[in-house]
This record gives sequence, structure tokens and C-alpha cells, in this order.
Amino acid sequence: MSSIQPASSQTASSVTTGITTKKNAENPQDRFLKLLVTQMKNQDPLKPLDNAEVTSQLAQISTVSGIDKLNSTLQLLTSDVEDSLSVEVTGMIGRSAFVPGATIELEGNSAVVGIELAQPVDQLMVTIMDSSGIPVRRIELGAQPTGINTIAWDGKTDSGTDAADGNYTFAVSAKQGGNDIKVNTLSLGVVNSVSPGENGALLDMGKLGIVSLSDIKQVF
Repeated sequence: MSSIQPASSQTASSVTTGITTKKNAENPQDRFLKLLVTQMKNQDPLKPLDNAEVTSQLAQISTVSGIDKLNSTLQLLTSDVEDSLSVEVTGMIGRSAFVPGATIELEGNSAVVGIELAQPVDQLMVTIMDSSGIPVRRIELGAQPTGINTIAWDGKTDSGTDAADGNYTFAVSAKQGGNDIKVNTLSLGVVNSVSPGENGALLDMGKLGIVSLSDIKQVF
């Protein structure tokens, strides 16, 4: 008897698993229809189902089916978009990009900063400061258009000497018709690597830190 018992348990387990799998795989729409048919078969002959009630239940079947199909379509679209973004972000490795920031790196008498304007301005000045916060160069510019603008620094100080290579910070002031205009400052860095994050791709930009894909303002 002891040798037969395990086989019986295994058979019962297999049957139970098969039934559970069948129920899980059964289409929700099919279950809905079976319930409706069963309800109609067992209805009270003296109080049959109202036509409006039957029509309402059939409409519910269509709604459920439509929602299932819509969810499946949205999942496919989301997957396609994520795959496309992954390929695009990977292609940014090794390229330079502007991200929000106020640091600037001078190397070989050459450096670049970026500004983002929500409207055109007629006056703009960039002040570059050393690690102690002391201004070393003021660059006065005229009118600048809306959008992202690139400003180059030749490494010269206000006295005309060459500034030492290294890290600096900068600030920007802008006016339009005598009124102060907000300016978003941008730092230039290189995308070293890309890694997944909870809310999208994360980009390692070295000294500029880890930024999200939405922080990228312009790629070169």
C-alpha cells in the first residue's frame, strides 16, 4: 500500500494542476458568456430576463474585451518605446552634452558654457569665477535669441593674461528692455556610461555627476 500511495498523490496533484492551469488560461470573455448563458437557462419562466438587462450585459462583455485588447496594445507600444530609447541612449556614450550646471573646465585656453533662454534678450553678460569665487573674466554679449546658446571662453582673464587650466564656475545675467530675464546655465560634459534607473536611463557624466536622460539639453 505504501508504494501505491505516492503515485496516487502525484496523479491527484497533476489533475489539480491541470484544472488550475485551464481555469487560469480561460478567457475572461468566455467565462462571462458562460455565466450569462447559465443565467438565461435557469431563469424563472414567469420572470424572464429583461431585454435591456441582456443588452446591458452583452455591452459589458464588449467593454471587457475592448479593455483587454487596449491594455495589450499599450504594453506593446510601451515596450517598443523603451527599446528605442535604450538604443538611442547607448549611442550617446562618448559624446558631449549640455546639462543644467554652472561649472566650466578650462583646458588649453579653451572652454565652453551654455545658456538657455525662454525669450530673446538684448543684453547678456557671463562672469567666470575661480575656485574662490573671485571673478576672473567678464564677457559682455549683445542680443541673444531664444533657446540654447553656446558661449566660448578663450582662457583670457580681464587683465589679458592666460588663466590656469582647471575648474571654474560661471554666472549669467540678462536683460530685455531694462528688465532682468531668467537664464538657465548649462555645463558641458562627456557621457561616460549609461545605466538603467527607476524612472529611465541614468547617464554618468564624470565630474558633472549622474544625470537623467531628461536633463540632457543638447548633444554634440
